[in-house]
Amino acid sequence: MAEQGFRVPDVVRIVGISYRQLDYWARTGLVRPSVRDAQGSGTQRLYSFQDLAQLKLIKRMLDSGVGLQQIRKAWGTLRELKEPPLGTTLISDGSRIYAVDSPGVVVDLISKGQGVFAIAVDKVWTDLEGSLAKPVKKRGRKAASAGGA
Repeated sequence: MAEQGFRVPDVVRIVGISYRQLDYWARTGLVRPSVRDAQGSGTQRLYSFQDLAQLKLIKRMLDSGVGLQQIRKAWGTLRELKEPPLGTTLISDGSRIYAVDSPGVVVDLISKGQGVFAIAVDKVWTDLEGSLAKPVKKRGRKAASAGGA
């Protein structure tokens, strides 16, 4: 019975990377094929759907300007934290990579999972507008009544 998985030519086409990149990433352990790794000459690597998703994420980070060394550190931290990529948002400022798995919880993946604060600017803005709107309206009414008297 043949194993199910994606062969290298398909992976290269789907992910949008070169064969050399894929081979290098497999040999250096960044993303090894989880269905079947190469075992000598003539055997083919087989990648799972999850492997493809990881490769696609790595490709997107590279395209965004994040360096391969930073990606390696981040991926290593994700593995150590046993964080599933699904449900997690990865963000980067170009030099660091952060995982956001819930509002207010950001993990710096480069610094071995160190916690970092997160502030939703829209929420602060909305809260501030809400807190200022009530007192301003009251003052506005007083000023109008005082001006009319």
